[in-house]
Amino acid sequence: MEESSEGDAGGQNVKEEEDMQTMPDITEEEDVEAFTHADVLDIFEEGLARLVQDPLLCDLPIQVTLEEINSQIALEYGQAMTVKVLKADAIVVVQDASVLDLKKAIRRFMELKQQREGGVRHISWKYIWRSYNLVFQGGKLEDDRMRLKDYGIRNRDEVTFMKRLRRK
Repeated sequence: MEESSEGDAGGQNVKEEEDMQTMPDITEEEDVEAFTHADVLDIFEEGLARLVQDPLLCDLPIQVTLEEINSQIALEYGQAMTVKVLKADAIVVVQDASVLDLKKAIRRFMELKQQREGGVRHISWKYIWRSYNLVFQGGKLEDDRMRLKDYGIRNRDEVTFMKRLRRK
């Protein structure tokens, strides 16, 4: 049995060598000069546009980020969940996400949305989290280290913002 595996490995090495011989001989200098930065961006955007046409990823925006693609794939494989946030949209977080992870995901989502729509340039998230609580079924999500599942939040549940009461 060992002979056949060695023979297969030897066959693979010969095939790899043949493939290397049939490839055009390109030096690094030619590679660098072959494409401008703009050309590479165009090729990347075309590939990304084709990728977004995949049924699994078709609901992603055209200017999609790698993080959004990874989140969508994790969601499809059951490794993430969608949390609907009132005043925002469906936010994807991993299954064992903490409240802080949800806050960061909301921030990233809103920043990307603002970039795409050309809206408000800067949002003070320090002010937002100081002025508002995230609330799920009437309970405030106050402890940033607690997991969402500890609050009872599951896939497709809705979280809302609630104005904090002023302390005197």
